[in-house]
Amino acid sequence: MRIAVDAMGGDFAPQEIVPGCVDAVRKYPSVDKVILVGVESIIRDQLRAYGALDEPRLEIFHASESIEMGEAPAMALRRKKDSSIARAIELVKKGEADAVFSAGSTGAMVVGSSLKLRTLEGVDRPTIATVLPTQKHPVVLLDAGANPECTQKMLAQFAVMGDVYAREILDTPHPRVGLLSIGGEEAKGNDLTKQTFKLLQASHLNFVGNIESHDVFAGDVDVVVCDGFTGNVVLKTSEAVARAMKSWLKDEFTNSITRKIGALMLKPAFKAISDKTNSETQGGAPLLGVNGIVYIGHGSSSRHAVCNAIRVVRDSIQHDINHHIIDDLARLSKAREVL
Repeated sequence: MRIAVDAMGGDFAPQEIVPGCVDAVRKYPSVDKVILVGVESIIRDQLRAYGALDEPRLEIFHASESIEMGEAPAMALRRKKDSSIARAIELVKKGEADAVFSAGSTGAMVVGSSLKLRTLEGVDRPTIATVLPTQKHPVVLLDAGANPECTQKMLAQFAVMGDVYAREILDTPHPRVGLLSIGGEEAKGNDLTKQTFKLLQASHLNFVGNIESHDVFAGDVDVVVCDGFTGNVVLKTSEAVARAMKSWLKDEFTNSITRKIGALMLKPAFKAISDKTNSETQGGAPLLGVNGIVYIGHGSSSRHAVCNAIRVVRDSIQHDINHHIIDDLARLSKAREVL
């Protein structure tokens, strides 16, 4: 398998991106090749510094431009045709790579992948699926920001794609699918959630009904479905709360000698919680529904996150998730015909 990586995308590119790719090819022998896309001279310098200039499973594909985080995605892609994001996606389109990863502009990745790769059969719009920790097991939340406005048909498609991802990548048998709303009852919510409820109820999915925001982290469902506006708010809020709690705990445990001693005794427990909630374990989020494997990393991705992202990309290729998505969406279409 061949994975194209945008070496110039992210807050710490290429200093963290390139070493992460080096670690991945050394750790995962099933990855045949990682194609580093970006300014060749800069990438070579990074490989040399990391002692990997002669690594045979790393290849450089020169791209002279890069898209910055603040640029308008569609305009940037039109203006910068030789950008590292555009070229990396094109490698997948041409069949020269099996997947693409970037920690750069999320908008550019979504727009570029949608335009260049197109969507899978049965998919109206692609969706960003993010994996969140819970008390019991990881949960897939989608859409996490690609589609602020959705139809019930789109939400039902997201549910199918989330179900496939939970089964194939998170190894969750018979995933429980919940629809994010303002109450657990079927009658609660707006017109969108009420119509989506009926569609999911008639589908082949293991749909457990509406859930509220506090249910997301309880671990009683495996897939959480919502529009991209709501999903992005949930994601950003949960990240902010986690950072705040970490800061508050640090302040409280360091304001006296007694508490510092207590903190030392609890250090293993804090580390376990930190490991469990570490977003770098998954390395980023897949863009599901496009005709290719596309993975979007956090802008602040470290080499550890990049290495893990390549592991998850590898798993997506091995499990042929797009084939499963197409098959399951065909089953969803039959359910819609019943309504």
